Amino acid sequence: MTHLIECRQLTHSYGEKQVIDHLSFQIPKGGIHGLLGKNGAGKTTTINILMGFLEPSGGQCTVLGEPSHRLRPATRQRIGLLHEGFTQYDFMSIAELERFYRHFYPGWRPELFHDLTRRLKVPPTRRISRLSCGQRSQVCLGLIMAQVPELMILDDYSMGLDAGYRRLLLDYLQDYAREYQTTVLLTSHIVQDLERLMDGMLVIQEGRLLYQASRGAFFQGFGQWRFQRCTQSDALEPDAVLHAVEHSSQHTLVCSFQPPEAVRQHLLARGLSLQGWQDVPMNFEDAFLSLTGKY
Repeated sequence: MTHLIECRQLTHSYGEKQVIDHLSFQIPKGGIHGLLGKNGAGKTTTINILMGFLEPSGGQCTVLGEPSHRLRPATRQRIGLLHEGFTQYDFMSIAELERFYRHFYPGWRPELFHDLTRRLKVPPTRRISRLSCGQRSQVCLGLIMAQVPELMILDDYSMGLDAGYRRLLLDYLQDYAREYQTTVLLTSHIVQDLERLMDGMLVIQEGRLLYQASRGAFFQGFGQWRFQRCTQSDALEPDAVLHAVEHSSQHTLVCSFQPPEAVRQHLLARGLSLQGWQDVPMNFEDAFLSLTGKY
């Protein structure tokens, strides 16, 4: 099996609102892959379809070779899921949760759970309801890692976490995935931590695939340029060359996957003088926001 996840022309609606719109993608075996997008892009709905919590309105979705809405119990045991919000049994203690979960997974590795939860520096008798959001996320991740799943799905792992907890979680996850050859699919709208972590990424917007790339090609060829705002530039809109257009009080900003000279010639043909033309450098987060829009 070369692809653990395959979605083809996937669609889903809530009433008259279509939230997944002919979405197609594949997740190969091995590595850490990001399913990225702004809030409301359709990430959690996609995860719910992958896990069989929702049956898609149309298209096909297979996970570990089986239709996602008909996963066998034995197949579900091969998947570790961290769902949005880190929902757990709050009345249990850390130790009680581990004893409860271990019976459901034949390959359970308690030492992996304890290694991560010991870093909390709280007693194992502490109830989940008395933990911070960051501490809960570590307990949940420990439960998933102890399963040693073939596929790990982390839905909005960053919710409620400060920078320190996010860095700890991601560093630990990277080492774990490498050692146990686990395929990881994670969703997030906070992207600044992920560039060094991901082997591949998918960006979705309004339920559609907007962009896909593998490590080394993230936003390759995507650039942005700024020039003095004028009457002609006020009429600019995204088109086959311009991916995005934004105006400030004095400047117009354009983004494109086309080479700089092709963008210049496209704008000159529209009658723009391009006074003050300059390249605007972008980091990973800048490129993501330019691609998806800031608002």
